[in-house]
Amino acid sequence: MEQTSSINKDFIDEARKLRNDFSEIVSVYSTDLWNYCKYVTGSPWDGEDLYQETMIKSFGLLPQRWSDITDKKYYLFRIATNTWLDQCRKLKREVGSLDEVPEQSVDFSDRLFLEEILTSLESNLTPKQTTAFLLLDIFQFSAEEVAGIVQSTPGGVYSAVQRARRKIASLDFSKTESGVTSQGQNETVQAYLEAFNNGDLNSMLSLFSENAQNEAFFGFQEFSKKEMLKGSLKFGLPGHTAQEFILWGKPVIIVLADGDHGHEIHDIQMQEIENGKIVSHKSYFFRKEFILAAAEELGMKAQLIKPPVNWN
Repeated sequence: MEQTSSINKDFIDEARKLRNDFSEIVSVYSTDLWNYCKYVTGSPWDGEDLYQETMIKSFGLLPQRWSDITDKKYYLFRIATNTWLDQCRKLKREVGSLDEVPEQSVDFSDRLFLEEILTSLESNLTPKQTTAFLLLDIFQFSAEEVAGIVQSTPGGVYSAVQRARRKIASLDFSKTESGVTSQGQNETVQAYLEAFNNGDLNSMLSLFSENAQNEAFFGFQEFSKKEMLKGSLKFGLPGHTAQEFILWGKPVIIVLADGDHGHEIHDIQMQEIENGKIVSHKSYFFRKEFILAAAEELGMKAQLIKPPVNWN
């Protein structure tokens, strides 16, 4: 094969098509997978990061398979679990083990699994206990399947889940208040909002460093203002309204579009600023599960049709 110094556009387009095809094939499990990632990490933000890494890995590992993937859900959840446990090990966290110790049965059939309980598991159980409990009790895998995912035995899974149930039953989960407030004033952010809302592309771009990274997760990456002008900003700004919010404890910029019944979330953005310049701009425009969860958290509606996206 002839060696070239670049990866041509045809190759990139084909890779993008294959990735989109893969995403469509596994889309039926995307909501469950996102929720699992959120619960196992204990945070929507960390869960979103784990979800993205899981999707990238699950597609990237396909060339290493020598047979069909007959159980797509098992494949995705196994990669998510292994990725999370590997992250815990890298952080020197005690992952725990699932020992086969007889445990008194605890019936959870009548217990209401509130969001507060599920997102608190990570801080009250070991990572392996958390994954085993979620996979068996919440996402309805069999004990044999869970054992394969967490690399244990069915007996170890049953024992761990019973211990997890008992631990959860003994905890006091009081509902925490959640609200939406504006982040502190930042001159660069304020200037960005003013330029964006006025449709002033030149003023907005002047706030970016020359080689700023502009990324829309699962959509595109751009690594300079020149690339932005040729790509995502080729046709200017969208003409929507951007506002500051606090979402799950973090400051974000939310772009709102006018819908039939008021404002709808069009995009969620985060920025890194150094020396008064935006050096990194991240967009969740293409992240359906994330935006739908954010809309629910904020008591708003999400924009479901926004070319090239149609989430209906």
